Amino acid sequence: MPPVLTIAWFPPVEYFALLARYSSVYVEACENYQKQSYRNRCHIYAENGRQSLNFPVVHRGGTFSLPIREIEVDYSTPWVAKTERCIETAYRSSAFFDYYRDALFAILDEQPPTLWELDMKIIRFFLDKIGLRTELVPTESFAAEHVDIHPKRPNAILQELGADRPYYQVFSDRHGFLPNLSVMDLLFNEGPASLDLIGSR
Repeated sequence: MPPVLTIAWFPPVEYFALLARYSSVYVEACENYQKQSYRNRCHIYAENGRQSLNFPVVHRGGTFSLPIREIEVDYSTPWVAKTERCIETAYRSSAFFDYYRDALFAILDEQPPTLWELDMKIIRFFLDKIGLRTELVPTESFAAEHVDIHPKRPNAILQELGADRPYYQVFSDRHGFLPNLSVMDLLFNEGPASLDLIGSR
């Protein structure tokens, strides 16, 4: 049976290593919003090492009891411009950044209204650019069990899948190889070779 994943914003490499093993996966569409998760945060490789990026959602009474598809993104602060600056500063010297920059930033500039829509557009962007054809199937009811990919609960998914091979990173000469960052780190540095590095079914 295909695994159940939650949505994620610029998901980590292990997320796509798992997607690469299946022709289709379920995406949890009926859960309630959970803060401090990959749903609205990611990690990139900046000049000083691992850097966290995140964005706000609209907080109303009962926000955390709302279904994930009803959570709205808060665009009242200039987080989109800040995020784009951070990404550009971190990856402008990477080999493939210029190939993907405009199309990726266009998704952010579009300002999709909901968390679900924003994250799904991001996930589908990377599926396409990496060369994966995995179908994303929204769940029709809450799935009690799903794959636990969480920034504060490190796991061995990457190693279990044999997708933990080091690759070139812009600042690796300063801080060494940092595994399981956002998949953008892999794509910007390795481009078409990304699929070979995460493996496939």
